[in-house]
Amino acid sequence: MTIIEKKEKNLNHLINKLNSLTLTYSQPTYELEKIKSEKNEILRQKDQLEKKNAELLREHKYLRDKITNLQSEIKKKSDLEENFNQEIEELNKETQSLVSEIEKWQT
Repeated sequence: MTIIEKKEKNLNHLINKLNSLTLTYSQPTYELEKIKSEKNEILRQKDQLEKKNAELLREHKYLRDKITNLQSEIKKKSDLEENFNQEIEELNKETQSLVSEIEKWQT
């Protein structure tokens, strides 16, 4: 169970306790209103945290996808560079071979 799930479970448990307190105890009106306002504040905070969590999850997915794309681009560029280096090496060998042939013809 993740930390967020544990916190959500605890928060829901606290809300349920607040609901049962409101219903079971005969308290003065001001205390009852205080408990209700605390309950509403907790619910508001829970909603804000859930929205923030969803936004962070979307951002995480976007960044993860962006990293994957960048890694793919880097691999493609690396492959192209490797091919280019191989072609240069082949051209160098061919040039050396031609220079050798020219030297043979000159002597």
